Amino acid sequence: MGKRVILIVLDSFGVGAMPDSEDFGDYGVNTLKSCSTSRYFSMPNMKKMGLFNIEGVDYLEGTDQPEAVYGRCAEASKGKDTTIGHWEIAGIITPRPMPTYPEGFPEEVLDAFRKATGRGVLCNKPYSGTAVINEYGDEHVRTGDLIVYTSADSVFQIAAHEDIVPPEQLYEYCRAARKILVGEHGVGRVIARPFEGKGNGNYKRTTRRHDFSLEPPEDTIMDEIVKAGMDVLAVGKIHDIFAGRGMTEYVYTEGNAEGVDRTLEYMEKDTTGLIFTNLVDYDMLYGHRRDIDGYAKALAYFDNRLPEIVSRMQEEDILILTADHGCDPGYQKTTDHTREYIPLILYGKKVAPFNAGTRDTYADIGYTVGKYLGLNPSVKGADILADH
Repeated sequence: MGKRVILIVLDSFGVGAMPDSEDFGDYGVNTLKSCSTSRYFSMPNMKKMGLFNIEGVDYLEGTDQPEAVYGRCAEASKGKDTTIGHWEIAGIITPRPMPTYPEGFPEEVLDAFRKATGRGVLCNKPYSGTAVINEYGDEHVRTGDLIVYTSADSVFQIAAHEDIVPPEQLYEYCRAARKILVGEHGVGRVIARPFEGKGNGNYKRTTRRHDFSLEPPEDTIMDEIVKAGMDVLAVGKIHDIFAGRGMTEYVYTEGNAEGVDRTLEYMEKDTTGLIFTNLVDYDMLYGHRRDIDGYAKALAYFDNRLPEIVSRMQEEDILILTADHGCDPGYQKTTDHTREYIPLILYGKKVAPFNAGTRDTYADIGYTVGKYLGLNPSVKGADILADH
């Protein structure tokens, strides 16, 4: 078995406000710090690796002998969303933010969408995903009109009751929207938001969410790994975030537990290259809902399973734990993502621990993956391991 990298993104697990966070409307945000206030917060395994030794994490006690390379990465792209964050990890820096719609989508977009789907549109405003289905759900069920909404992120979200619009049909509507939303209206993601329930404010979202992303505008480190004849095995949202590009195999998941399970299964395979996993519950279930205890419990769950992952590592494997943005559950100004540094933990049986400091870009992660796998990457970034 050749060299492998297991890259796990704890979706939205930021470690403190970036210097320009106020430009994004975020003041004093810190996802890790908020989670650490919960009585359910427990991360002894990541602590041993060096999580609490990262620059700026001065509110938690570090360890005298970190077992991994540790640091934090600044976001060079102009954004704080899933797509831009993952693209930057994979080597693409986005200098201009993707379009957002704080006043809702223009009529030219909605008119084209109505014609493509044959259905009307409800809402068309930024909205909480859990609130919007309970506010507009009854009218949707009665009329069949689709609930279209957005957020502070570059997203076009379509919510529909599974009994009114089966998920496969909803996905077709999303594909139609994806074709419309290009050029100046090229939002990062079109998201299917199926829900269920009997009405009167008792609706809830199902696990059959599906994202339809813009294609990356240039090659990522994943494309380079595949072109070199190695494997890229994608777990969770990774397939959707990269529009299916740069991977040899993928599997969807219905939560963090399954995400860890599928990662462990891929680690049992005789492969070389990259296993790239997104664990979405932190963001979707706890960050946006500003649920500090829920977020802390989810972090404790992952930390508890981390020894399983380490135990499956081969001699030349490296494990990278990171995030794609913040979503501070203690921040009450909005329910949106927060502009934060992301953690960097890089562990390998043959990798000597050191402090990697504050990196200029998330792209250092993807570049380092490529270098470790023996490539001469053409993507943005620098080799973290070359610093030591």
